[in-house]
Amino acid sequence: MPEVVDSKTVFSLLEVSRSIQKTIADRYKSLYWIKAEMNKLNHYTHSGHCYPELVEKKDGKIVAEMRSTLWKADFQRINQQFLRLLQEPLREGITMLFQAAISYDPLYGFGLKIVDIDPTFVLGELEKEKRDSILNLQMEGLFDANKKRPFPILPKRLAIVSVETSKGLSDFFKIIRQNPWGYRFEYSLFPALLQGDKSIPSIIKQLAVVAERLEDFDAVAIIRGGGGEVGLSSYNNYQLAKAIAIFPIPVLTGIGHSTNETVSEMVAYKNAITPSELADFLIQKFHQFAIPVDEAQRRIIDATKRRFQQEERTLQQFSQAISWSSKAILANQTHRLSTAQTQLKLFSAQLLKDKHKELNAFTRLINLADPKQLLKRGFSISRVNGKAVTDAHLLEAGDEMETLLYKGSIHSKVIK
Repeated sequence: MPEVVDSKTVFSLLEVSRSIQKTIADRYKSLYWIKAEMNKLNHYTHSGHCYPELVEKKDGKIVAEMRSTLWKADFQRINQQFLRLLQEPLREGITMLFQAAISYDPLYGFGLKIVDIDPTFVLGELEKEKRDSILNLQMEGLFDANKKRPFPILPKRLAIVSVETSKGLSDFFKIIRQNPWGYRFEYSLFPALLQGDKSIPSIIKQLAVVAERLEDFDAVAIIRGGGGEVGLSSYNNYQLAKAIAIFPIPVLTGIGHSTNETVSEMVAYKNAITPSELADFLIQKFHQFAIPVDEAQRRIIDATKRRFQQEERTLQQFSQAISWSSKAILANQTHRLSTAQTQLKLFSAQLLKDKHKELNAFTRLINLADPKQLLKRGFSISRVNGKAVTDAHLLEAGDEMETLLYKGSIHSKVIK
């Protein structure tokens, strides 16, 4: 009961709160269908309860906000309905139509107790998000941007955005590592969450990291598998799809699922329905390069063989021609040498004969000039003091003179 203090009626905070609680309980006795965005799910695994934060936005600004409660049993039931119908768990960031009771608690204040959520409404919202993402990318001229990137002849260096423990990634590696042609790929793994709301910033962050090393890669491969159809709606997110569409090198997706394509897959350069199909696509690219190369190699080898054979025949012809020409030249030179040899012999003999005659003539002349021959013919040589006397006027009386004859000598004295 309120107190009266100085003629004033004073209520305690609990009394006011209980009054509000009673008023609200009397006023809002039914359950109400409410549309709002799930800003935060706030699921506590230890208790199983959720305390969603609900907001309403206009022009990007929050115009209403309210806390709510989703008890464990209701959460599990609703989550199963979402997984069955949407292939998505109940998650943050979606606009939903839910049924709730309006309540007020003196300790925790005003709030909503959620008892049901219509998954078909969320399905429509997800489809709307998908359509909006497509429309926005088309209006910005980005929808086919990545598809227009030049694709490398050999997509050998891959930046893989995936989870190391992913079964899909394991299947992908198995195929490219064990391809029977021995094609070798180089790859770097950029770990990212691939499911649920957190996958959006996680994948975008890793794309930004890859963008810093573009010179190291030929293409990006986003690989996800083994998770069934759950959590794929995040790939319809506009920001993620835009990041893929504007990426500077081709982005390939191998996200295993069987439902309609997500927007991220639509804008990627290549969308393979499974990681295995993506691995086959890359191997096929190597095939497309290898087959013409093999054919060119075969043609080069054949052309080289033909050229060698042709050159060998030409060389043989040259060799034969050179052999014939050499033999003719050799025979001609041999003949000339033989003729020169014969002429040399004849000339030498004649020359020797002529020189012999000249020698005989000189011999005779020498013999004729020999003093002995002169003395033999009656001439004599007179000497005074060992010198031949050639001028009688040079003699003086008394000089002793020796006169040589052919046989013997005469000694005399000049008397004048």
